[in-house]
Amino acid sequence: MENTPKTVEVLNDLIQINNDRADGFEKAAKDLSEENIDLKAVFEKLATGSRENVTELAGLVGRQGEDPTVGNTILGTIHRAWIDIKASFGGDDRHSILEECERGEDAIKKAYREALSENELGEQIRTVLLKQQDGINASHDSIKALRDAHKAI
Repeated sequence: MENTPKTVEVLNDLIQINNDRADGFEKAAKDLSEENIDLKAVFEKLATGSRENVTELAGLVGRQGEDPTVGNTILGTIHRAWIDIKASFGGDDRHSILEECERGEDAIKKAYREALSENELGEQIRTVLLKQQDGINASHDSIKALRDAHKAI
């Protein structure tokens, strides 16, 4: 596997956004009101999926002879702060929660699309990213379906 700075950069960016996603879902699960407690298992499962993605991506970075990044993106940190502010002003209803989660899912879908548009990625890395992208797309669709189902009520 050929090591290129761009490959490592792409993988590290995906590690950070997966960390953002996991932290966001963990926070959302923790902050749920009793009336939305049914979402807790969904959010915890999605957070676990992102933590698994991070482990897999970190292994790919390590095989490139580099150290994987840790932490989150600045935008992810800002997004979680915005959710806190919104919740403090009464934005903790089911529709708002799911809408914010979908916004986060849109961001990670975009990150994977952009990563996969890079020509320097080897076939093995591309295969891993496509598999992870499939899981993220399915998760996005689940969150959107939950949001749409609530909106219809």
